[in-house]
Amino acid sequence: MWLRASCSLEFNAPVATPFILMLRPRSGAQQWVAREQYVLTPSVPAIEFADPFGNLCQRLTSPEGPFSIRTSADILAADHVDTAPGAWFIEVQNLPESTIPFLLPSRYCESDRFSTMAASLTAGYQPGYDQCTAIVHYIRDTMQYVPGTGQLIISASEVNERTEAVCRDMAHLGIALCRALSIPARMVVGYLETLQPMDLHAWFEAYVGNRWYTFDPTQNDLSGGRVAIAYGRDAADVALYNQFGDPLEILDMSVTVERLNQPPT
Repeated sequence: MWLRASCSLEFNAPVATPFILMLRPRSGAQQWVAREQYVLTPSVPAIEFADPFGNLCQRLTSPEGPFSIRTSADILAADHVDTAPGAWFIEVQNLPESTIPFLLPSRYCESDRFSTMAASLTAGYQPGYDQCTAIVHYIRDTMQYVPGTGQLIISASEVNERTEAVCRDMAHLGIALCRALSIPARMVVGYLETLQPMDLHAWFEAYVGNRWYTFDPTQNDLSGGRVAIAYGRDAADVALYNQFGDPLEILDMSVTVERLNQPPT
């Protein structure tokens, strides 16, 4: 399907403020970016670079006063994600080197604290994809997805003590549990066409059966187009913007995703 995904951010900076942005999706195996618009108001010089995970980042300094960022992209995306019940577990010694960072504990995914719990939750399941599915079912059964309540980023250990969470938190717990089983897992931030209420969304991917597969504890099914913007070990790697200096309040943020009836021209 063709999707048009847009994001708008508005700030009022008391002083010139350095930013690193991560708002540009890149083409890959699961999506193709056909058209992009990226507008900074007022216009300022920006330098683009790719971070260690291949995410497209923009480095700039906003001027004092009002500053807005508006992005839009037309993207060819799948109308559902691939599933593979029974996909096998890849032994650590056989994993591609690129997956190793997603096997280790990270700031918000303390997988070294979840070994016993992960083993208990997945007992009796075939190693690999089916273990990931068991983890997702546990998160859904024990935690209510409550959009808009996660102002502070919390770790998987903290999430596991709660009964309500946002998508980012639930992804952190899923990632930590997968890694505790020696399954590489990474966080994804992007757009989901069917998300209600509409906002940016977070889910996770696990590496089994020699490829990455999507898992989303917040959604009962995986239909609807997804557009990935950023991949990382946890939320610390996939912030859509980082500003430096005195804290800067965001005045407004809006996200829209619409399906196009025909390819963009």
